[in-house]
This record gives sequence, structure tokens and C-alpha cells, in this order.
Amino acid sequence: MENKETNETYFGQETEFDGVLEFSDSLVIAGKFHGTIKATGDLEIEKTAVCSVDDMSIKSLIVSGKVNGNIHASDRIEFCSGSVVSGDLDTPRLRIADDVEYEGQVTMLEENTEKDLFAQASVEFKNALVTKIAQAR
Repeated sequence: MENKETNETYFGQETEFDGVLEFSDSLVIAGKFHGTIKATGDLEIEKTAVCSVDDMSIKSLIVSGKVNGNIHASDRIEFCSGSVVSGDLDTPRLRIADDVEYEGQVTMLEENTEKDLFAQASVEFKNALVTKIAQAR
């Protein structure tokens, strides 16, 4: 098994950044950010973070803090409990925990990989469950 090292950059709680961020590895924001994010890497917005983006394009996103702005993720987006997000989303996979405040529109993108629970349409998933329950009886 190949062990691929990735770099992780951390913007602490006292960090305030205004501008354009471009990165290919991992970034964690715990402070304040305003601007544009163009990345092929992963981004984590911690509970203490407040981010206002004109546009965000990343591979994957985990939000525990506050984000305002439109987000495009090529892999997935996850909103953790207590997060506050306002903006439109484009992503193939989305997970929203309990106790999340979200306002915006969601566009689920096609994914070229094998279907999983997050990629299936809700009707397909419901029909599969109904069939499985009927077979169990």
C-alpha cells in the first residue's frame, strides 16, 4: 500500500485573511477569511471560523463554523452539527448533520464512480428499502 504524504496548512483563530487562496493539499481555517478559494485540495472550516467567499471551488469541504457564499466541491461536502451555511452548493455527495442552519439551493452533480448511498436518488433508495422489508416478511 502506497503512503502518500499531504501537506496541511492551518490558519489559526487569530488569523484574518482577505484575498484569493489557491492550494492543492489540505487547508484548515479556524480564523476569519474573506475572498475566493480555488483549490484542488481539501478544506476544513473549524467551529471558530467565519468565512465569506465570493466563490469557493474545492475537492472536499467539512464545515463546523460559519460560511457565506457559493460552494462547488468536486468530491463531497459535509456540514457538522452547529454549522451555519448560506449559499448555493454544487457537489456529487452531501452530508448534513442535525442542528445545522442552511439556506440556499443544492445541485447534486453526477459522479463517475460506483453508486453509494449519497449518490442514489431518494426514490431509488426508498424502493430498495421497501423491497428489502417486503422480502424480510
